[in-house]
Amino acid sequence: MSATLKQLEFDRQLDLLQIREFRRTGDMEILGKIYYKYIHLVYGVCYKYLRNRAAAQDAVMQIFEKLTVEAIRQEIGHFKNWLYVVSKNYCLMELRKQNIEDERFRNWAEEEKKIMESGIEMHPLDEEVRMTEALQNCINKLKMEQKDCIDMFYFKKKSYRDIATILRSEEKDVKSNIQNGKRNLKICLERKHE
Repeated sequence: MSATLKQLEFDRQLDLLQIREFRRTGDMEILGKIYYKYIHLVYGVCYKYLRNRAAAQDAVMQIFEKLTVEAIRQEIGHFKNWLYVVSKNYCLMELRKQNIEDERFRNWAEEEKKIMESGIEMHPLDEEVRMTEALQNCINKLKMEQKDCIDMFYFKKKSYRDIATILRSEEKDVKSNIQNGKRNLKICLERKHE
């Protein structure tokens, strides 16, 4: 066995010992040390799938939180390989959620167009103007932080990180404001057409 293979096997055994110790004690510092050893791998996987630095950084933190439960529940034979699979699966689920959200938003926008026609044949430009006016009225009713985040994310095409820097807040707060703002916009637009 070459020196490289011996080192890899030693690292694998050390990882397993640390995981067993974490499972026995629940000591987050132990899990943090082993996670930190592979954090570059996790970030690389997340960036590869999510293609956004801020989203990849968020994912790295979320995956660590996920490990606090999964490392206890699952039997792990090779931590590095297992962590790669957990990271990949997490990113695929995030992409699936995002696609579902995007699809819902597209469907919702399509429904809004139908509702706004209200049986009268309208010129496409008139439809667009009415949609824009209704949306703008609802945007104006949002809380200031939601309004700012929605504006910068959807209309100015800024990333979570850019918005957080501009607003001097946390990226998780930006993400939350965008999600809550979208939900509030949907509610507002639905009320206008009841």
